[in-house]
Parts: sequence; C-alpha cells; structure tokens
Amino acid sequence: QMTSATKVYYSQTTQTDSRPLIGSGLRRRRVMTKDGRSNVRMEHIADKRFLYLKDLWTTFIDMQWRYKLVLFSATFAGTWFAFGVIWYLVAVVHGDLLEFDPPANHTPCVMQVHTLTGAFLFSLESQTTIGYGFRYISEECPLAIVLLITQLVLTTIMEIFITGTFLAKIARPKKRAETIKFSQNAVVAQHNGKTCLMIRVANMRKSLLIGCQVTGKLLQTHLTKEGESVRLNQVNVDFQVDTSSDSPFLILPLTFYHVVDDASPFRDMALRTGEGDFELVVILSGTVESTSATCQVRTSYLPEEILWGYEFTPAISLSASGKYVADFSLFDQVVKVTAPCCLHETVRFGDPEKVKLEESLREAAEREREGAPL
Repeated sequence: QMTSATKVYYSQTTQTDSRPLIGSGLRRRRVMTKDGRSNVRMEHIADKRFLYLKDLWTTFIDMQWRYKLVLFSATFAGTWFAFGVIWYLVAVVHGDLLEFDPPANHTPCVMQVHTLTGAFLFSLESQTTIGYGFRYISEECPLAIVLLITQLVLTTIMEIFITGTFLAKIARPKKRAETIKFSQNAVVAQHNGKTCLMIRVANMRKSLLIGCQVTGKLLQTHLTKEGESVRLNQVNVDFQVDTSSDSPFLILPLTFYHVVDDASPFRDMALRTGEGDFELVVILSGTVESTSATCQVRTSYLPEEILWGYEFTPAISLSASGKYVADFSLFDQVVKVTAPCCLHETVRFGDPEKVKLEESLREAAEREREGAPL
C-alpha cells in the first residue's frame, strides 16, 4: 500500500545551473553528471593531436559512431582508389593502355586494365578477394606481383585493426553499465541506531555482477594548514550493506549505507539544510558475469539531492506465484521519517553491552553526587 501523498517524495534530477560550485563567483556545475559522464574539459594540452595519434587504438575506440563509420568507409574507398592509381601507372609504364596501340602479341601486366576505372575495379576486386575472373594479373611483370602482395598484406592489417576496434567498441562494458541504476537522491536517516547516509542501487539484468564494490568520493574545497586552497579535494567515503563490507549480492535492489560518525567526512557539514559546496561521487565496480569484463558505473549527488529525514520506500514484494518482484516505479520514491536530532545521535537500541555500561556509569555518577557533602 502507498503511503499518503504528503509523505512520499518523488525524486527528480535537480537543475543546478544557478548555484555556486566552489566560491560565490562561479556557477554550480557537476564534476560528474548523473549518468556518470565527466563534466571536465581539458584545455591547453601541448601536442594533443600527436598524443592521440600515438594511441590510435584508444582513439578509435573512443571515437563516436558517426565519425567511426565515415572513417571506416573512407579508409576502404581511399585504399581502393590509391592502389587503383598505382595499378594504372603500372599499365602506363608497361604500355598496356589501348591508346599506346600495343602489338597483337603484347602481354599486359593486368588483363583488361586499359583505363583508370578498370584499374580501380581490379584494385577493389583484389582487395576484397572477389575475383570475377575478367581482370587478373599475368606473369609478365614481377613488379605487379610484388605490388599485389603489398596491397593485400597492408590492407589486411588495416582491416584487422578497424574490425578489432569495432568489436572492442561494441563489447565495451559501458552498455552493461547502463543497466545499473542509482537512486536519484541520497537520504539521511537512522539505521540500526546510527545516523546514516543511504543510496539505493539496482541491477536491471538477470546476469550478475561479480565482486562488485561501492565507494564514494567527496569533492569539496579544502584549506590546508599552510593556507593553500585545494579546489575539488577528494576524500574517500565508505559504503557498506548493513554491517558487512564484503561484496554484495546484487540480485535485488540494495541500499548502501555510510555511517555519519566522528570519522565521516560529513561530520561537520550541514546536511540538514541541503546547502554546501560539495559533490558526492559514487562509484560501483564489478565484473560482468557473461563477459568477464570489468564494469564501472558512476553517479553524483549535490547537497540539495541529499534528503535529511527520509528513507527509501520498499520496492521488493512477493507475487502470488512465489516470485520476488522489484518494482522500479518505487525505486526513487522516499518517505519522510523522524529526522535525526544530530549527526552523532545513537538510539537506545544500539549495542546492548555499551548501553548497559553507560547506564551503570551514569547511575554511579548520580550516587556520588547524592552522597557528596553540601
């Protein structure tokens, strides 16, 4: 059953163009977008094009599909035409063209290559191993034999490289990462007697992620002891499932917790007000079960996307057939609960031994005060 409308918060991506990032003079921008893309622009890199050309494999894989398809087509058409011109020159040098009026017993280097168009068609047929049988090389010209071998070897290497980049781009785990979903908002509430910052993560495929780990990076301005202001300083934020830090079994949507205590980087932040100059980047890493490729999924939360005094609406139910159902229409919904009084508050149902010891010490201190002379 749904709770009342006044208690359910429907999460949406918050526009943040009008808020400062670091300092009041700058407009607020994400370092990492909600879908995990970098929002950083690199400028003034010396010899940037040369550096990209030195790593052609990565450059080709990172290239957008439209440019990759154009380059793929242009490379093949260009090599066909370039070697076609070379074959035409061979015919010119050997006197195979009809305008040279060769004698009746003249044997050309390549049969039926009398024009540039014919040379282009022979280059295309040789490189693609079509072999129609109408144009073929003869034994008359050793240079033509060497040229044919050179063309086939060079173009085969080129085809292997281009085809490999296509397969590598298709098989990248980036598409698998799109089936990992983070909650649009993070929430802060009591969990097992501790004030916790919580996010929800779900795997929308039946295939599992092996050895997945969730970590966080808190990006904020940091002032060192020497007075140096470090913009976007990175601080680790640990997340866990309940009290275990082992690899979670991500078969159903899970809630990951970060305990906000004295060791937490959030201990001095005003999470209650939703204000501040920081960004929480959350990273999930794991191995794709079907391909054994390493997959990384990222998202980020701004101060106004961290909700104080809310918790996630349960999204798991049991169907009539006995199957567990994950309802993603409830995935981003949160319900208002009793807000923590402070970040360090611990309720009475915490560690029983610790509570018992604190009560005994408190009673002993009260007895001492009662027995002290006035």
